[in-house]
Amino acid sequence: MKREIIITSDGSKTIHIPEWNEQYHSTHGAIQEAKHVYLKHGLAFFCASEAYVNLSQISILEIGFGTGLNAFLTAIEAQTQNLNCHYVGVEGFPVSREELKALNYTEALKHQELFNKIHICNWEENTSISKNFQLKKQQKQFSEIVAENQFDVIYFDAFGPRVQPELWTEAIFKNMYNAMKIGGILVTYCAQGHARRAMLSVGFTVTKVEGPPGKRHMLRAVKS
Repeated sequence: MKREIIITSDGSKTIHIPEWNEQYHSTHGAIQEAKHVYLKHGLAFFCASEAYVNLSQISILEIGFGTGLNAFLTAIEAQTQNLNCHYVGVEGFPVSREELKALNYTEALKHQELFNKIHICNWEENTSISKNFQLKKQQKQFSEIVAENQFDVIYFDAFGPRVQPELWTEAIFKNMYNAMKIGGILVTYCAQGHARRAMLSVGFTVTKVEGPPGKRHMLRAVKS
């Protein structure tokens, strides 16, 4: 399937799939979207919750590792805020080295060495990217995730329901619910009603919150 690099409204690049008319990140701003959805309403929200009190390490699962932007931003935040993060990024179809070289995230965010380490480390291996950030990249389908009570935060960044509705089902969100610890949260850019209902049906408490630029709302789900 053809993929091409495009520039989004905040100047950061992303990957566009013409056949689907779908992007890896918002055309309104790749970095803006990632910061708003996953760092502000995901990581920062969790760190302000009771579940974070006395926690020595935050376990994060990303559904749709893609370009690694969410992992990169989280690694920077872990360094800045002195957080200890263990990050698992799941991706069925890894981005190529050529595509990664065409992205411009380090022009805006700096930390070139951190970005490089995230992408050159081996898949299926736990790797220390920095003293604050450990990463394990896994190449597999989201339906294959069978973790139990393991993660504090889930970044659900799969392709949208319009092109891959099978990734937004009760079965997938049941896997997410099981993988999460009590008090953990899941965040996603999506705010569609059927996704919210699927989350509610498996036991999540779901809140519709302000979306990133270009979107009115997004969803945050908590395992109470």
